[in-house]
Amino acid sequence: MEKPATMNFRLIPISMAALLALAACGRDGAPAAPAEVTAGTACSLDGMLLNDYPGPKAQIQYGDGSTEFFCDTVEMFNMVLRPESARRIRAVYTQDMAKADWKAPRGNWIDARQAFYVYGSKVKGSMGPTFASFARQEDAAAFAEVNGGRILRFDEIKPEMADLHGGAAHDEHM
Repeated sequence: MEKPATMNFRLIPISMAALLALAACGRDGAPAAPAEVTAGTACSLDGMLLNDYPGPKAQIQYGDGSTEFFCDTVEMFNMVLRPESARRIRAVYTQDMAKADWKAPRGNWIDARQAFYVYGSKVKGSMGPTFASFARQEDAAAFAEVNGGRILRFDEIKPEMADLHGGAAHDEHM
């Protein structure tokens, strides 16, 4: 029969593993479902209320469990593509504008990294020119045919395309 002190030492590695597993719950694991925008949801960059403006919205879920909202996809890309943005990202969501009302988009969240974007269209978002987001390439193509612009995938969008000049940097309505 073993001494009680010996048994306690054997439990330490098991206890440590259990504590580490619990500490990881809700962090860096599978992303949570996208959060819904409420009447008071404000943009993380400029404080604008998301429900007050047209065009696709976005949200980023970070590894620490926090979520930031953006009133425009340009702002979302500006955050994701900035080299100094060192936070671990678990998920990025935007809205499928084939299903959402452009003037008052609600719900219809899709994985931003899988979306198709129309860049350079004549349709404006909350910050002016924006990336119109779609779940299906066919919907992006139909939008581009009517409104102009070219279709890009997430990884084709470069930092200089997500320029905030004329948007949050010069918004006269705030």
